[in-house]
Amino acid sequence: MPDKFQHKYRIASARLQHWDYGWNAAYFITICTKDRQHYFGSILDGEMQLSEIGRLAYTVWAEIPSHFPFVELDSFVVMPNHVHGLLLIQKPEEPPADHSAGPSTPVETRQCLVSTIPGPPILDSPVQEPPTDKTIGQQRFQNQGKHTLSSIIGSYKSAVTRFARSIQPNFAWQARFHDHIIRNAKDHKNIAHYIYHNPQNWADDKFYS
Repeated sequence: MPDKFQHKYRIASARLQHWDYGWNAAYFITICTKDRQHYFGSILDGEMQLSEIGRLAYTVWAEIPSHFPFVELDSFVVMPNHVHGLLLIQKPEEPPADHSAGPSTPVETRQCLVSTIPGPPILDSPVQEPPTDKTIGQQRFQNQGKHTLSSIIGSYKSAVTRFARSIQPNFAWQARFHDHIIRNAKDHKNIAHYIYHNPQNWADDKFYS
């Protein structure tokens, strides 16, 4: 397991309405294309053969830390109709904190609303901070906030879309993405193993179509 993930886990509350997706934590992300269309390439003999849009999806993901310096990337794979990635939010100004213990379950998260008009790739869009008179979950669905998981992923999706549509005008992502808060080293190891072997296990993948 990479050293950078040691001692960086946060145990998510079972009540995810009270989890702030801007908090320092390790996250497992899955993003699917709209209708699970195979825009990113195909699997041949257990290996992913990237299309031009697939290479774009790979490259833009690798550039995330250049635009969000507090993000560290780990395992990542581009599949025919989705991507899987592990990323770590590690803001230096946020001290370690204990959050209420409980099981972490995959959830679907709404992406931030980022402009997709033509132009250079801009992965960071300032967003007004939400009011504080509501729960964290209520704030999240009103305004995704700056430097949160949703703003990072929404900006990634926007940048890929902007350039992919010059290749395939109908390219689109699924509106939401799946996230899972990494609980501990064992959880991280299992997910990293899943990502690495995903192309070999494509026929049994739940996103297979």
